[in-house]
Amino acid sequence: MRSQRGITLMGLLIASVIIVIVAIGGLKIAPAYIEYFKVKKAVVAIAQGTPGGSVADVRMAFDRRAAIDDIDVISGKDLEVTKEGNELVVSASYTKQIPLFGNISIVINFAAISGT
Repeated sequence: MRSQRGITLMGLLIASVIIVIVAIGGLKIAPAYIEYFKVKKAVVAIAQGTPGGSVADVRMAFDRRAAIDDIDVISGKDLEVTKEGNELVVSASYTKQIPLFGNISIVINFAAISGT
């Protein structure tokens, strides 16, 4: 008898379950990364837009931009504003916990820095 090649029905079902689990995880994690990129963009824009501004100016500018870009994970008071030489460095860090299914969650630590 000639041996057959290919995937069995059981192999197909197992592969399908794995693909579905990965897809569900990706769909739940993607919004957190989209939000992070909005925060990163706002932090960089604020640092470049207010080079000589005070800490209060930077925080108010971020709050205005956050209202426009619909950023609600952090606010202006959560920003860390420092000065390196003549350059204003604005950074924000936060943790996001995303429930995947049941009692399984994933925790992601985000850090956005204007200098990098």
